[in-house]
Amino acid sequence: MGALGAARITPAALVRPAAEVDGVRVGAVAARDVARAQRFAERHGIARVCRDYAELIADPEIDAIYIALPNGLHAEWSIRALEAGKHVLCEKPMAANADEARRMADVAAATGRVLVEAFHWRYHRLSERVLEILRSGELGRLERFEGNMCFPLPLPRDIRYRYDLAGGAMMDAGCYAVSFVRQLSGQEPEVVGARAKRAARDIDRAMQVDLRFPDGARGRLRASMWSWRLLDISLRVVGEGGELRVLNPVMPQLFHRLRVRSAAGRRVEQVRGEGTYAAQLRAFRAAVQDGRPVPTDAEDAVANMRVIDAAYRAAGMRARGT
Repeated sequence: MGALGAARITPAALVRPAAEVDGVRVGAVAARDVARAQRFAERHGIARVCRDYAELIADPEIDAIYIALPNGLHAEWSIRALEAGKHVLCEKPMAANADEARRMADVAAATGRVLVEAFHWRYHRLSERVLEILRSGELGRLERFEGNMCFPLPLPRDIRYRYDLAGGAMMDAGCYAVSFVRQLSGQEPEVVGARAKRAARDIDRAMQVDLRFPDGARGRLRASMWSWRLLDISLRVVGEGGELRVLNPVMPQLFHRLRVRSAAGRRVEQVRGEGTYAAQLRAFRAAVQDGRPVPTDAEDAVANMRVIDAAYRAAGMRARGT
C-alpha cells in the first residue's frame, strides 16, 4: 500500500495496523511537502518517498492507496488512483458531496477496483454485537435512533473549518453519526429538519439533524466540533420494549460501555475485539485479495453523503463542493 498524505491519522489508521495484518505492507508515502514526507517515512520505516501524489499512484509496485487528504481532495485522487488500477481505502467522509461520491463509486465499478470508506468503527466486534441485539427482537419494534459525535476542536484555522476543503462539523463529526443510524437501522432516513451553529457563513461548528425512517421510526443526529456539548461520542436505540446505549462506539478498544434495558432486565456488556483500524485493514485486504464484501463500500458511502447533503440544505447552508 501507498499512503497519500502524511496526515496525523495515517500512523494509527494504516502504518501500525499494517504491522498486525499479514499481507499488508506500507511501501511508499507522498505528501504535498516532500520534506514532510521524508520525515514521516524515516519515523515510520517506510522505504520509498515519492515526489508527489501522481508519482505514488503511478508506482507499479503499489497495489492499493490509503487516502488521508483533506475532504475536498478525496474524489479527485481516489478517482485518479482507481483509474491507475489501484484499490482505494479512503478516509471518511469519502467525498465533498453525494455527486462526487457517486462518480467515485461508478469509477470503482467500471475499473473493477475496491473502494472502501474508512468508517473503522463498523469493523469492531462491538458493532456486530449491537446489530445482533437489535435483530433479536429483544427491544421490540425499533422506534428511535440517535447518533452523537461531539468533541472540542476550537481551532478556527484548522482545515476542518475550511469550506474550500469541504470542512464543517457535519462532515468531520456528523458523518460518523449518520453512519451509526444508517448501519444500525438498515434503512435510508429522510432529513426532516436541521439547525446549525456556524463558525462562518458556510461552516458549521455544530449541527442537530432530525430524521424520519421509511418504517416510521424517528432519529436525531448531533455533531459538534465547538459548542456547549463538549464531548459526546455515543449512540442510542429505543424500542417499544426497551433501549440500548453505547458509549464510545468509534474506538471501543480504548474504552466502551454497552447498556441494555429490556423486559429481561438491565445489563452492561463489554465486547472484546481487535482494534478498529486493524480490523478495518484486515477487511480491506480480504476485499482486495478475496473479493469479500465490506459494510462500508462505495455504495454505502454514496448513501451516507446524501444524508449529509440533505442536512446542510435543511439547515439553510450549501452542501460542500457546490
